[in-house]
Amino acid sequence: MSRGVILANFGGPRSLEEVPSFLTELLTDVDVIRTRFPRFFEKWFFTGIAKKRARMVAHDYSQIGGKSPIFEDTERWAHNLSLRMGGPVMAFHRYLTATHADFIRQIQESHCREWTILPLYPQFSFATTGSSARFFQTVFPKETLSQMQWVRSYATHPRYVAAMQRCIADYLHQERLSEKEVVLFFSAHGLPQDFVDQGDPYEIECQSSFDAIREGFPEAHSLLAFQSKFGRGEWLRPYTSELSAAPLTWSQGRKHVVFIPLSFTSDHIETLFEIEYQYLPAIRAHGLQAYRCPALNHREDWLQAMVEILEGSSFVSTETLIRREVSFFTRQT
Repeated sequence: MSRGVILANFGGPRSLEEVPSFLTELLTDVDVIRTRFPRFFEKWFFTGIAKKRARMVAHDYSQIGGKSPIFEDTERWAHNLSLRMGGPVMAFHRYLTATHADFIRQIQESHCREWTILPLYPQFSFATTGSSARFFQTVFPKETLSQMQWVRSYATHPRYVAAMQRCIADYLHQERLSEKEVVLFFSAHGLPQDFVDQGDPYEIECQSSFDAIREGFPEAHSLLAFQSKFGRGEWLRPYTSELSAAPLTWSQGRKHVVFIPLSFTSDHIETLFEIEYQYLPAIRAHGLQAYRCPALNHREDWLQAMVEILEGSSFVSTETLIRREVSFFTRQT
């Protein structure tokens, strides 16, 4: 087979025992955490932070079944896309270190002469798709990298937008909610403000997705916020947590609030725990009804959307996705 597909995703822990290594890989990623300190100090410091946070995060995962669904979801997508497209489709799990060696080996041993990579992040950020691109640049030789082409993003791709609109419409129908009585609360994963100030297009792409999707619900009141803030710095606003604590300031008299996971293609801890256990109860405490619309997950229209995005997109090289500056100062590794 001359062409293969790689699905690049976050990769959540497959068990509570995998939480520490998952957090360590995440928090020591130079595209996710940036400081003014040398790389060796960053790695030491955030390895310690990961170990301290592991117990708390493991508790959160225990509330949603003791693992993240992302690994199994991505593997299932890869299997179903392979059947549909008639060629090899592989899953890459960015922060699951135990899977990396086997993934690299399979790519190197493959007979494919070309790889198309679909990030499962609809909106581009150097902290997500860019991080995977940097990983690929680090572990693969130039010859292999020259065979790889990426779908940069698909924030307003018609099939992605249509799949999101259908997902929301189906949920409103399931809960017997009309547009006129709901607030559609689009919650995207947050990003440090200084990332955006230094040129990351993530905020713009989230806004573009929000604008395109909400056009399908003209009678609903829609708003966009950002969740999952980490650390002390300023992140993209408004914060989902702050809006959830004061829903009467934006509900416009409507009694039903439906959370929409904008930047998440599958449900995981940010939706199954953070939205379900933190934001929904906060809104309900003010006398409103609050709901969580599921992510795209394994919907048929999302699977078909992935096929059409892969077949009809413009592609870019690995090099174009990598942020040039990885800190405020030039660092020695």
